[in-house]
Amino acid sequence: MTHALYSRLLDIHTGSHETVVDLTRDLETFLASAADDRDGLLNVFVPHATAGIAILETGAGSDEDLLAALHDLLPADDRWRHRHGAPGHGRDHVLPALVPPHATLPVVGGTLELGTWQSVCLVDTNRDNPNRQVRASFLG
Repeated sequence: MTHALYSRLLDIHTGSHETVVDLTRDLETFLASAADDRDGLLNVFVPHATAGIAILETGAGSDEDLLAALHDLLPADDRWRHRHGAPGHGRDHVLPALVPPHATLPVVGGTLELGTWQSVCLVDTNRDNPNRQVRASFLG
């Protein structure tokens, strides 16, 4: 069996507010052309020091709950030593320790294997950077 690596960079506009962006459809579109009905692994990586990738339910309030929990854990105030950017921006640099900048997911028959309510999401609390890139890589 021949294995191949396919990779694509996704440009995501996150705006100037803390946000959770559902990437699932973009990743399914990528897999439709890259996986060709094969089994393999999808790696999702955000090459930014202030964003992460999370697997969670969206649309039922969990995305807002995640942002609220992160705000409680990482308040946007002046306690942070990392002080450039908007007030409290230092906390954005701590985010990837809690919400990692990557996820690796199974692909079966060219389809992303997620649970019924799971979505792959970009988590961005950095209000100073409205544009992000996400690298999707399929190995199969």
